[in-house]
Amino acid sequence: MPMDSWFRRAVLFLAEQEMVKSMFRKYGMRMGVQRFVAAESLEGVLKKVRELNSQGLAVTLDYLGESVEDPSMADEAAAQIMEMLRVIHEKQLDAHVSVKLSQLGCTIDPGICTRHMERIAGAAKYYRNFVRVDMEDSTLTEMTLELFEKLVKRFGASHIGTVLQAYLYRSPDDLIRLEQYAANVRIVKGAYKEEANIAYPNKSDVDNQYVALVKAHLDGGYYTAVATHDANIIDTVIAYAEQHEIPRNQFEFQMLYGIAPQLQLQLVQRGFRVRIYTPFGKQWYPYFTRRIAERPANMFFVLKGLLRK
Repeated sequence: MPMDSWFRRAVLFLAEQEMVKSMFRKYGMRMGVQRFVAAESLEGVLKKVRELNSQGLAVTLDYLGESVEDPSMADEAAAQIMEMLRVIHEKQLDAHVSVKLSQLGCTIDPGICTRHMERIAGAAKYYRNFVRVDMEDSTLTEMTLELFEKLVKRFGASHIGTVLQAYLYRSPDDLIRLEQYAANVRIVKGAYKEEANIAYPNKSDVDNQYVALVKAHLDGGYYTAVATHDANIIDTVIAYAEQHEIPRNQFEFQMLYGIAPQLQLQLVQRGFRVRIYTPFGKQWYPYFTRRIAERPANMFFVLKGLLRK
């Protein structure tokens, strides 16, 4: 098994252990979590959004939480997301929002989730903003695409988008499926634990499919969110766009809050649009462990936090 795949699986396994969960929930914000999670409250994250906007960086806000088991929790999450859209409009911030369907109750009752998403997409359209439906593990891929198709028909691709994960074998076919809606698609590598019969286990294969997906979507003339911190892939995309005369307003680079900040600013200085995926909230544990699992260098910040503690 390749080293990167081994590391990812090991971290995700450890993250499921109760002793590890307990330690991080108690000391997490003092152990490096604050590098990847902007704040625990909406008020706190808005300060970070202003800071990022002042540097020329756009933002997508992610209210953390997933796999809710109680409809009231889905109701609370939907209300918070609606409030995010209202405050972004009120304060004239350069930001939109990302949502996870499992946070809105899709695994409890798809009908509940659909109703929440219709309200959220309607608010995004009302405020002339945009909401992106995130991808989660492969058990929810088809449900996510089906709901996105329903929503984009009603609210339009200028107000709602979705995500494809390059490590899934099915993603090229899904991209073709989405092109009929002129979909705004974020391309990511994928950070969930998946079996080899569903997803590429080797990084090189994931990287190759990632670049192929980006090129295909750009070739179709569709808006593409290139979500990566890989400088080589970024250079490849820029060279391809220039070679094929793809306008810069047809794509943007997206990066995670707290990762590669110098690269983010360098791209802005070169005239590219860069959007920072900025998570906040108290339900940060699953998100945080995936960030550690996907990039061994991120473990360094956790170790520093442990030493400080």
